Amino acid sequence: MSARYEELKGLKNLGQKYAYTDREVMLYAYGIGLGADPMDEKELAFVNEGTLTPRPLKVVPTFASVAAWGAGPGEMNLNRVMVVDGERDITFHQPLPVAAHITADSSVVEVYDKGKDKGVVIAHQTVLKNEKGEKLATLVASRFARGDGGFGGPSLTQPDPHKIPSRTPDKTIDITTRPDQALVYRLCGDRNPLHSDPEFAKKAGFPRPILHGMCTYGITCRGVLQTYADYDASAFRQHVARFSSPVYPGETVTMDLWKDGNTISFEAKVKSRGVTVIKNGKTVLG
Repeated sequence: MSARYEELKGLKNLGQKYAYTDREVMLYAYGIGLGADPMDEKELAFVNEGTLTPRPLKVVPTFASVAAWGAGPGEMNLNRVMVVDGERDITFHQPLPVAAHITADSSVVEVYDKGKDKGVVIAHQTVLKNEKGEKLATLVASRFARGDGGFGGPSLTQPDPHKIPSRTPDKTIDITTRPDQALVYRLCGDRNPLHSDPEFAKKAGFPRPILHGMCTYGITCRGVLQTYADYDASAFRQHVARFSSPVYPGETVTMDLWKDGNTISFEAKVKSRGVTVIKNGKTVLG
């Protein structure tokens, strides 16, 4: 087995300590577009705690993706310019509190070496726990490093993605993004200049800064939240999405959704460019 494969596969970082408050919870909700209508009480519940009529602040389930921003199994020494998000799969063990001190345990699950000049996919998981040691959420991320690979890792095949139903979507919705949305979302933790620096974006092969893949991921959670979940954040058990193309801030994301029992399948596209940006999406409600 190659030394590089063993190095990556052995990465582990346990007991990482983090804390967040309602400020971070509201910023994340606003960062994925909730609260655009200042009179929409259902969306305001995620970005405003209420004053004259107090109400408990709600937490968007996928806030779990930034609650312990920076947590990871360790330094992977990848070509940062060529790294993109491949997939996210979050399992929710219980609703996230509005504020908390948490710990994060991270480890590499598997390394898929696609060969020289084809890149490598690294799957790693982070388990978030509360102060009692109870699991809050398990995050599995697949990172596609386009500038790496070909180091002699084992020939492994990635698991098959969730299959989207072949019938016509049961529901289709449009979600607009703001031209400055990436500049807001980056305040949740991801300062990758690919999303804010035009010069850096061009160096990476894009005509202008792109929206964070994880912002698009949050937008798809929002899509399920406002439709089949009826804004009940506690209903989410799992949210999975595979990234296939970037969204540019200001574009409209069109989500197609299919409901089969407690499973919601979804895909998302940008019609103006004729591209699919999210594939093989799945939300499990319960």
